[in-house]
Amino acid sequence: MPQRAKVSMVVCSAMFMAGLDLFIVNLAFPRIGREFHGASLAALSWVLSAYAIVYAALLVPAGRFADRTGRRRSFLIGLSAFTVASLACAAAPSVGFLIAGRVVQAAGAGLLVPPSLGLLLPEFPPQRRQAAVGLWASAASGAAAAGPPLGGLLTEVSWRLVFLVNVPVGLAAFVAGRRILRETREAGGPRPDGLGAAVLACGVGVLALAIIQGPAWGWKSDRVVGAFAAAAALGVVLAHRSLRHPEPVIAAALLRVRSFSMACVAALVFFLGFGAFLLSSVLFLTGVWHTSELMAGLMLAPAPLTGTLVSARTSGLIQKLGQARAGALGALLVAAANGWLLLRVGTTPRYAAEMLPALVTGGAGVGLVIPSLAGASTVTLPPARFATGTAVLSMTRQIGMVLGVAILIAIFGTSTAGVSLNTVRHGWVLILVTAVLSAGTALAIGHRPPAAVPAAAATGARS
Repeated sequence: MPQRAKVSMVVCSAMFMAGLDLFIVNLAFPRIGREFHGASLAALSWVLSAYAIVYAALLVPAGRFADRTGRRRSFLIGLSAFTVASLACAAAPSVGFLIAGRVVQAAGAGLLVPPSLGLLLPEFPPQRRQAAVGLWASAASGAAAAGPPLGGLLTEVSWRLVFLVNVPVGLAAFVAGRRILRETREAGGPRPDGLGAAVLACGVGVLALAIIQGPAWGWKSDRVVGAFAAAAALGVVLAHRSLRHPEPVIAAALLRVRSFSMACVAALVFFLGFGAFLLSSVLFLTGVWHTSELMAGLMLAPAPLTGTLVSARTSGLIQKLGQARAGALGALLVAAANGWLLLRVGTTPRYAAEMLPALVTGGAGVGLVIPSLAGASTVTLPPARFATGTAVLSMTRQIGMVLGVAILIAIFGTSTAGVSLNTVRHGWVLILVTAVLSAGTALAIGHRPPAAVPAAAATGARS
């Protein structure tokens, strides 16, 4: 088997595991809440949000860590940490312990994901790198397709199995990765800004807390106003450190590459809606249509399955339309899908006629958006910065999902009893609006060939 194929198998297996974890955890929410004495949606939301916040904060420093100390080394450390933390989550005796396990999982994913594309792309010639991006994205999409039915099936037995399933995949990928992956690194350089990463985590966490607790504490209460003020202050501190630190969380010169910065903004907005969709769809099916977790997983499966098929076969379309127009088209498909849901879906289950068309349309949109934005964010960066560029894009995606979950919890309230068709409709409006905004932002990406990257930007990307 060619080296390129072997590397693809290892990297895509790890991405599959990380993607699978995202989709099956959402399906476990109702069961986790029941086992832990009816834990509120606000508390359960931190099972998702704590993971995403830590993951987002670590991605850029971990990308620099991978560049300096070795991408293979970072990949394998992250893979083992994620696998061990999955085992701990499966054994969690409380929601607090589960959230702590998710934090360790996030640390592992933070070390795993940034070097993944950096390990894969150098194995391909420049003219085939968009296809490699599509392959990388389709691995996560494949996990998304398997996640809902597998998560529903596992949850019917025990929600703990949704974490335990990561262990054999992680072990197999680790053993193969040690033998197959080639070590690459960049020489020297200052250490990444660990304090800046902590400031980012605290800022996003405080902002999510303010949004989640706003309805319960009161939007004008001292606690909520103080939390918003603290988040803003931490944002200022992060901006200051990013301008002055030799290895900042986000390099200003990197953001001056138009295609990269616009792709990140589009990803932030799009995945705000995407995060809201992942949770709201499960809560709608189990709370409004009163399906089982298994049936909910089976019903949701067409969306990620369609996304997988589109993502795996979309490189030609992206090359024809360009990343900007392809990404905008995908986002508009998601907007159309949620418009359909608003117009057609009611309290009486009519899955085939009402929900299935929206899931297929929205899934196709997601399958087009992910590789388009991933390609736009890396196409104008030097190859040595693929890991760092991927980290920044993934960071914005995760922050978007944190904010999406937080806003959705604020809409739904703190109890699963608060889930009704009316509240779900507000969630669909949120997703529709973010999809339209993301489409407009994607069109601002434009197109510039790799040779057009300014020297200053390329240099800044190395810092």
